Amino acid sequence: MAKQSKLGKVKGPGGTTLCELHQRMQQGRRRAEAAGKQHNPLSQPQNRWQRAVRYVWDKNRGRG
Repeated sequence: MAKQSKLGKVKGPGGTTLCELHQRMQQGRRRAEAAGKQHNPLSQPQNRWQRAVRYVWDKNRGRG
């Protein structure tokens, strides 16, 4: 119980307590899981060539 009361008093970013911040993070995670991955109806499926090019492009992106 002492630990819980300490966390209730400690302020995090924006002046919210760490308990409130933790609850908000849990709520956001639940919302994201409930929504699932949003599918863009306008996007077209990629063929093998496009996937290969995207893989190589992303792999080499970090190099200068």
